[in-house]
Amino acid sequence: MRNRISQRHAIMVVFALALAAGLASGVGAYTFIYARGASYMTDNPEACANCHIMDDHYNAWLKSSHKNVAVCNDCHTPHSLVPKYVVKSINGWNHSLAFTTGRFAEPLRITEMNRGVTEDACRRCHAPIVAMMEMHPDPDERHSCLRCHYDVGHRAVRSGAWPATSPAMMEAPSPHSPQERSP
Repeated sequence: MRNRISQRHAIMVVFALALAAGLASGVGAYTFIYARGASYMTDNPEACANCHIMDDHYNAWLKSSHKNVAVCNDCHTPHSLVPKYVVKSINGWNHSLAFTTGRFAEPLRITEMNRGVTEDACRRCHAPIVAMMEMHPDPDERHSCLRCHYDVGHRAVRSGAWPATSPAMMEAPSPHSPQERSP
């Protein structure tokens, strides 16, 4: 008798786990399809505009100087395969959570991780110019491309999204300031 009870109990546990796994898989698949998840695995800039909040950024990119030479992933993900999909996964999770819960700043703000990724992309594509700019006495001192060129890919995005007087813009000294010029 006791053996039958434990066997029934085991069957009920297996059934409950299978049901929970099936529900989770179904909800996950529905969400992936509804959110056009497969599009985020591509380099198509239209994928970035799947969320309406990105419309202004996408439309600004269409009018930008980078439209014919770079897509979103060229500037916003690392160029190596594994780091690229690690960043895409982190951002996908963060964006899904933020947009589902409504907890995000408007206008959107770049995270420190993504700022680093974008800065590295600028430096990679514009390496000859960067090398000439950084010929100064302190080799450990790096200029920030984004400090001055923060709106290159999204120039037409809402005015005031990152004004030149914001604290983020004023943190680092200008590469053109007298303190940084060589004598």
